[in-house]
Amino acid sequence: MTTIAVLGNGRVGGNLAAALTRAGHEVTAVDRTPGAAAAAARTARIVVNATPGAGSLDRLTALREELRDKILVDVSNATVDGPDGLPGDLIHPGSSLAEQLQEALPATQVVKTLNTMLFPVMTAPAALAQAPDVFLSGDDPQAKRTVRELLVDLGWREEWITDLGGIRTARATEAAILFVPHVIRSSGFAPFAISIAR
Repeated sequence: MTTIAVLGNGRVGGNLAAALTRAGHEVTAVDRTPGAAAAAARTARIVVNATPGAGSLDRLTALREELRDKILVDVSNATVDGPDGLPGDLIHPGSSLAEQLQEALPATQVVKTLNTMLFPVMTAPAALAQAPDVFLSGDDPQAKRTVRELLVDLGWREEWITDLGGIRTARATEAAILFVPHVIRSSGFAPFAISIAR
């Protein structure tokens, strides 16, 4: 059992918090109540960033001391909203939210994952007709091993998990969000993941 704080209680955060709780972890889901994020982050071993990506950097930088020596699992993508509310352009072109977070929080181990799929797939990957992929990016090998174990708890098979390397590789997976609005407009809001055919 691991103590986990999930920052953000919308569809993504709520889904992850419920699934991690079912897997036996001690989970606190945090809303925007003043002070709630700091209190939860202070007592958790792992913090999941499921806040809207456009504001994540500011929100998490404000928690620098609470996040010291913690693993920060970043599942958000930082984009501007398109005209129909779907993701638009990247906020950090040539970089990534995960890289910006790691730079701003040097005493925190940032791991990027689960950001290349619609949110239902995060906790039910086997529900897709074809085997999906999930990617890991991060500079700390132990932190990535810990996050890999969490992914297995969420239903991801080991062979579906690909470690891409350091945090700089997050710019590749974050750029995959550019597919999402076009796929949704073409095929509707059906669960899917960006995967590598092998």
